[in-house]
Amino acid sequence: MPNSARDLRLLKALEAEREQRRARNRLAAYRPYIKQREFHDAGATHRERLFLAGNQLGKTLAGSFEVAMHLTGLYPEWWKGRRWDRPIVAWAAGVTGESTRDNPQRLLLGRSGQFGTGAIPAAATIATTRAAGIADLVDTARIAHISGGESLLAFKSYEKGREKWQGETLDLVWFDEEPPRDIYSEGLTRTNATGGCVFLTCTPLLGMTEVIGRFLQAPTPDRHVTQMTIDDADHYTAEERARIVAGYAPHEREARAKGIPMLGSGRIFPLPEDSIACDAIPLAAHWPRIGGMDFGWDHPFAAVELAHDRDTDTVYVTKAYRVREATPLVHAAALKPWGAWLPWAWPADGLQHSKDSGKPLAEQYRAQGLNLLPYHARYPDNPDSTPGTSGVEAGLIDMLDRMQSSRLKVFRHLADWFEEFRLYHRDEGRIVKLQDDLMSATRYAIMCLRDAKKKPSGQGFGRKIEYPDHGVA
Repeated sequence: MPNSARDLRLLKALEAEREQRRARNRLAAYRPYIKQREFHDAGATHRERLFLAGNQLGKTLAGSFEVAMHLTGLYPEWWKGRRWDRPIVAWAAGVTGESTRDNPQRLLLGRSGQFGTGAIPAAATIATTRAAGIADLVDTARIAHISGGESLLAFKSYEKGREKWQGETLDLVWFDEEPPRDIYSEGLTRTNATGGCVFLTCTPLLGMTEVIGRFLQAPTPDRHVTQMTIDDADHYTAEERARIVAGYAPHEREARAKGIPMLGSGRIFPLPEDSIACDAIPLAAHWPRIGGMDFGWDHPFAAVELAHDRDTDTVYVTKAYRVREATPLVHAAALKPWGAWLPWAWPADGLQHSKDSGKPLAEQYRAQGLNLLPYHARYPDNPDSTPGTSGVEAGLIDMLDRMQSSRLKVFRHLADWFEEFRLYHRDEGRIVKLQDDLMSATRYAIMCLRDAKKKPSGQGFGRKIEYPDHGVA
């Protein structure tokens, strides 16, 4: 412990020096949240990335640190995203010159007069040139790369139009907030010759625009979407989150707090997710359970487990699984720990024969030990013994009715399920059949709630449940 005023002054001076050192190399101290890490990791395999997030959650911060890493070649040990082992040429852009200065430039370089306190370390900033017309706006910055060369960073804006985006060959383009479609296309084109990449960090206040729709409605192996909500931002307490959300206008809350595009009347389930989310609870032994699965390869295979409190007719979504481009063997291995006794509802396309084995899909999953129902998902048979409907609209109405009457609850930690729930919508009245796999699996299981079974006492594996002969159709 210090025992003199001189010692106290010395300690304060040392702490000030340490703080100044940290401010001059923030890159070394960067530790991303889970969603920021997901965004970074996706760069290794995807040329185009979209980071949808609410306001002040860390999307622009994540973008700035990634750009800083690529410009300097200073990648941390935990880094799994894309790497360059040479200097690069990059553009960082905002809506206007002022917003470019106040957001990407500030986070990359620091505030005016404090350059070197942003994501790019002070020691790596060789020189900057000023842009004309806007106070303190930087035109270009030369950044030292660890290989010995220099990277070049230029700051752009959308307000000057597409023509200002032509000509240059780039390795990387960072769009901070959503650009017009023609500027996004031009920016992507600048990276064609280098095999470079682009990413967009934004709060989707403009709704389902062409650029956002490019990612959400027309996914390709080159495109990746990360969605971050206020609940994923660890720098807020629960009380602060509630206060922030309450401060937004009702029609903006989901966009500003959860990064959900304003879909308006196009949303299939137009409810706030907090109305159906609940913390995980112990499941009563007498509650029957059922699984639902949606087959897929190019689009993901998905599965959920439901528990049914028949006393209150409340359904709980307790587990969720979603994986792309894997075989029945892989999926079955992941699902059998849920219980070999668990009955599974499945869609009509499970009756189709696969090209590789010649066997119906449903039979392939039965062969792997999953307890599929003897018929595809549908509602109970009618009084005249005709099969009940398996129509999509009937299932969606049932789900929505349960949500609105608090009889469908989803465990809050099932992030993949809520990701689909937020973006499930119609376009000109038609259901957009993209990123709806867990929604479909849930619908199939709800159609077959009558076949839900209690977990056998003391069993997690082993004996299958025998069903009456409903016939296969």
